[in-house]
Amino acid sequence: MKTPIVAVLCGGTSREREVSLRSGANVAAAAASLYPTVLCRVDTEAIPAGLDPKTHVVLSTLHGTFGEDGGMQRLLEAAGFAYSGCDAAASAVTMDKSETKARSAKVGVPVIEGVVFDAAEAPLAAELSAKLGRDVVIKPNNEGSSVGLKLCSGVDEIAAALKALTPGRWLAERRIRGIELTVGILDGRAMGVVEIAPKTGVYDYTNKYTKGNTEYFAPARIAPGAASAVQRFGEAVFAACGCRDMGRADFLLTAEGQPYFLEINTLPGMTDTSLLPLSARCIGLGYRELVGELIAPALRRFQQQQTLSIHGQG
Repeated sequence: MKTPIVAVLCGGTSREREVSLRSGANVAAAAASLYPTVLCRVDTEAIPAGLDPKTHVVLSTLHGTFGEDGGMQRLLEAAGFAYSGCDAAASAVTMDKSETKARSAKVGVPVIEGVVFDAAEAPLAAELSAKLGRDVVIKPNNEGSSVGLKLCSGVDEIAAALKALTPGRWLAERRIRGIELTVGILDGRAMGVVEIAPKTGVYDYTNKYTKGNTEYFAPARIAPGAASAVQRFGEAVFAACGCRDMGRADFLLTAEGQPYFLEINTLPGMTDTSLLPLSARCIGLGYRELVGELIAPALRRFQQQQTLSIHGQG
């Protein structure tokens, strides 16, 4: 049975396109040292031309809408491609922050109190403050990479943020201060916990993707019990949302040692400043080895399809 060509998808149509282009280039370079590989730039909401499910397996590095919300996954499934990462159903669930939080809470994972709403029917600032407190975080319900994140202190700032909302679903949460943590999940098992320490401000889009703006500690400088709790909760969220292959779960750890789940990313960034490779490094997986682990599920699915096809013909 011949080895398929690995097609690495990058780019996409979301606001995270530039990050995806960087992730894809890095992943394709590593994958090419392991398997025949092509890097495919996605410019429209379609599978790139020239890909064949009988010849290619897919590893997507698309972030945000269409890439991470089940859009591309639905197209790949309909066309019969073997691919790595969450299926369309789990991708749609995890892109919805409020649905993900609800599922996580059901399995005992601590989540931050919040309110989800449509921009056209936003609550009054005074109502949000009364429910969530003076300090509030407002963010899109269906975006990643800290896109659109707003930190508000006091009714006036909340009101200004609500007035400036773009159309769509939004999530407001009580702002809890603490240590920002993340943990990579590989095949359902948590890897190392990484501590995120922005040099100034918060871990927003700029600090996330600008080299030198943030320090990372892998493993995190936290008590072993707290690290174990984060790993356990990360695995629980992964399972509750029906995820497969890989993901990355983000948490806040309070001064009292209480971790709160924030969100899970099913196609985590793979740039030079990305966190999944740091988490993997904690358990002895280098970047190239990690990419190999990410490709492996697609290869298994491809082989299963080929076996079924042969038996079907027989």
